[in-house]
Amino acid sequence: MTQAVPVEPDDAPPPLTCEADLSTSQRSNVRRSVMGAMAGNAIEWFDYGIYGYLTGHLSSQIFGGTDNAVLWTLFGFAVSFLIRPIGGAILGPLGDRIGRQKVLVFTIMIISISTACIGLLPTFNQVGWLAPIMLFGLRIIQGFSAGGEYAGAAVYMAEHAPDDRRGFWGSFLEFGTLLGFSAAAVLVTVMELVLGDAAMEAGWWRLPFLLTLPLGLVALLLRAKLHESETFTEANAEDHKSSALQTLGALVFGHPKQLLKIIGLTVLINTAFYLVLTYMPTYLSTSLEMDLTQAGLMLVGVQLVMMCAIIPLGRLTDTIGRRPMLITAAVGFVVLSVPAIMMLDTGIVAVQVLGLALFGLMLVMLLCNISATMPALFPTTVRYAGFALGYNVATSLLGGPAGLVNEWLIKQTGSTLVPGVYMTIAGIIGLVAVLTFNETAGRSLRGDVVPGDDDELRLENGEDLIGKVNTSGDTPAVATSGGGMLR
Repeated sequence: MTQAVPVEPDDAPPPLTCEADLSTSQRSNVRRSVMGAMAGNAIEWFDYGIYGYLTGHLSSQIFGGTDNAVLWTLFGFAVSFLIRPIGGAILGPLGDRIGRQKVLVFTIMIISISTACIGLLPTFNQVGWLAPIMLFGLRIIQGFSAGGEYAGAAVYMAEHAPDDRRGFWGSFLEFGTLLGFSAAAVLVTVMELVLGDAAMEAGWWRLPFLLTLPLGLVALLLRAKLHESETFTEANAEDHKSSALQTLGALVFGHPKQLLKIIGLTVLINTAFYLVLTYMPTYLSTSLEMDLTQAGLMLVGVQLVMMCAIIPLGRLTDTIGRRPMLITAAVGFVVLSVPAIMMLDTGIVAVQVLGLALFGLMLVMLLCNISATMPALFPTTVRYAGFALGYNVATSLLGGPAGLVNEWLIKQTGSTLVPGVYMTIAGIIGLVAVLTFNETAGRSLRGDVVPGDDDELRLENGEDLIGKVNTSGDTPAVATSGGGMLR
């Protein structure tokens, strides 16, 4: 005899999902969704990584080694960020209307092709300033697609992950970020060691860019087989807005405070991210006169340690909450950024490694949180749009151009402490933002409510919001066929 499963009344908060209650097929679906999101994310950051590590070669090959060639190359890195808010404003709302998966297939295809094309560019000696113009054009295309790539991957992953393990599964997306950066660092550093500077200048610098095409094809095949989450399909069926433009309007006018919150946190995350993992090789070689290979090896070591730590730390946020770790990291950047830069300036290898390790520790505490925290700042109907727009506005203004701005400030002031001061200011902005956040660990992403806003109602229902879901024992959670939960 089949027992009916009790269903909550319409005014009850959305049901929570617990990984222990998922079937084998549902768990497999979670893993496929996370892998598909992670693969594309790794390709995106592989692109940014190789650009950062090949700055020296790009400055000579594409900009002809002219005066301020390094600044022009860094401007080429920063220029893609100018278009990212536009990409986020278009692709984000589109993802909320037609689906996350469709937009993610588009973004990985465009990123892979445009990155590979950089490896086919003529040099400055061949076509003059047409080479930099073509590079800037490709970086703008990359920036547009990147405006929807990272946000979409994070939202897609978050909506597929069980509520009690979103930190754990979300950390895999950032593992992909570090994997992409580390792969770029290892590849370029090994090529420098094996081939030498002359061979790299002769044309081997092109290889890392060309490799993104086959890698992107693998990611495209993975994403083509993915399906939308129940969280999205339910919200999309209930939401009757007719266009992506109306979705954008609902976001901007309905959730301005949430946009400011994500902008504040993103300022800290991406300032630290791009300064530590992208600009740092240039800073160590040009400002501190460190051997480029030595700088690359030190950063590879730090990134590998970060990769080992990020998933356990992500799992920890499911237990202690997101806010405690975010606050700790923000305070760390406020207090330790300048001392860490001073350690790098000592010239003592052991002390320099310790300085980089401090940055790596604070950064990984932020990264393990992103994919679980940021999607939870918005309700489902505007989640992709909110993440994409807020994240990319902040990245465009302060994150992406951080390397260019710091290099210029160092030249103007003569002080090598500039990156430390810059990250301290970003830490203050991020800390203020985090202090306004809801705690979202163990909260449902379903429904048209900002996760955490319904905490009082959930506690009245006897739910333990960090830890086991539904400890009251009144009505057990039962997994549905699509990965959702009924009460």
